[in-house]
Amino acid sequence: MKWQLVIPLIFLSSLSLQGKAMAHGVKIKHQFTPAIKINAAFDSGTPFNNAEVIVYAPNDPAKPWLKGTTDNQGNFIFSPDSSLSGYWEIQVRQAGHGGMVSVPFGVDKSHKNANYRSNYLASSSGDYNPLQKGLMIGSVIWGFVGTALFFSRFRNQQRPQEEH
Repeated sequence: MKWQLVIPLIFLSSLSLQGKAMAHGVKIKHQFTPAIKINAAFDSGTPFNNAEVIVYAPNDPAKPWLKGTTDNQGNFIFSPDSSLSGYWEIQVRQAGHGGMVSVPFGVDKSHKNANYRSNYLASSSGDYNPLQKGLMIGSVIWGFVGTALFFSRFRNQQRPQEEH
C-alpha cells in the first residue's frame, strides 16, 4: 500500500524537474571617458596588490575625492571629473609602504610649471635628477672634509711642543 503512494510522487516530482530554462536579460552600457590608470609596485617589481588608493581632486587637495584598492597586479583605474583640470594627487599605501604621484589632467603640458612639476615628480619614482645627484655628492664630500678637519684639530693639540 505504501508503494502505491510513493510511485506517483516520484513520477510527479520528475515531471516538475523538467521545466524550461529561462535566461535573464542583460543590459550593458558603456561610455567613453578619459581615464587615469596607475600601477603601483615595489622596487623589486612585486605589485602592491589590494593596496589602499586615495585620489585627491585639483580643486580640493585636502579632501579625498575617491577611495579604492588596487587589483592583484597593482593597477587602479578611475575617470576623473572632466570639469576639473589640474593635478590629481594619487596616494597608494600598503603595510607601511607607499607613495604619492601627481597626474596632470586637462593641463597644457607646454606650460613651464607643468614641465617643472613633471621633472620634480620623476624623482619620486627612485630616479634622481642631476641637481639632486650633485647635491648628494657635495654633501658626502663636505662630510668627509669636515670629519677630517675635526679629528686633525685633536691630533695637533696632543703633540708636545719641541723646545729649541
